[in-house]
Amino acid sequence: MSRKPDRSVEAISRHADRKKRARDRPGSSPLRGLGTFGMVGWSIAVPTVGGAFLGLWLDRVAPQDFSWPMALILGGVALGSVIAWAWVSREGPDRGGEDQ
Repeated sequence: MSRKPDRSVEAISRHADRKKRARDRPGSSPLRGLGTFGMVGWSIAVPTVGGAFLGLWLDRVAPQDFSWPMALILGGVALGSVIAWAWVSREGPDRGGEDQ
């Protein structure tokens, strides 16, 4: 008598391969876009608000002819934009973040 090959090993192997492919190439989803939108927003908001608070403190400690909060808010927006741009370019479709 000949033994039949064990089909469960093949089924488990196929299932594991499908899982690995799905993990390596995640599909596009609305939640992924929402997450990216939130990450970009926080990347800009945190340095901007931080600059405002630092500027208010500097106005009390080291007053100048110019407004520290306005200067540091603009600096925070610029820094946040650079952080967001770097994050989006690193996570973009051509960098393996999402399939096209």
